[in-house]
Amino acid sequence: MSRWEPLLEQMVEERYSQLVARAMLLCSSRSDAEDVVQEALLSTFSGRARFTTVAEAEQYVRRAIVSRFIDGTRRRGRERALANQVGHAPLVAVPPSGGVADRLEAALAQLSPRQRACVVLRYLDDVPVRETAALLGVSDGAVKRYTADGIRMLNDLLGTQATVNDHTVQVLTSQRSVHDA
Repeated sequence: MSRWEPLLEQMVEERYSQLVARAMLLCSSRSDAEDVVQEALLSTFSGRARFTTVAEAEQYVRRAIVSRFIDGTRRRGRERALANQVGHAPLVAVPPSGGVADRLEAALAQLSPRQRACVVLRYLDDVPVRETAALLGVSDGAVKRYTADGIRMLNDLLGTQATVNDHTVQVLTSQRSVHDA
């Protein structure tokens, strides 16, 4: 047994459901989120893992989830373009059931992959702009732009008026109550 296998087992036991929940903010379905988490775990631990704690490994896996999501989105875009060339219609997403979490997931799904990744990394994972830029392979300014555009679109979709500053998203008002959902 490798020295990292017990760490992987511990992380899967303790954090798998939270990792899948986080991935669902990026992906359109639970099965897609589980696939992304599995790919992230494989890529994280298949190399020479040098983690000493579950927390260290989890941070790396969270970032790998975003990378796998972006890669999958690019691959599906290429597949869709190819399918359209041969005459197939694109797939249509199933609308969510309507709860608050479903509304948020549906709104996040409307963002471009980069916007969604930036919003999730910056405001759910609390990753600094510079690290987000490095992870996504874009400039700091691009991260700020994708994030601002993503928050603006979420405001439009959710009926909120959130503002973005350097460190937090503040929800100022909501045009509809959560119970209207």
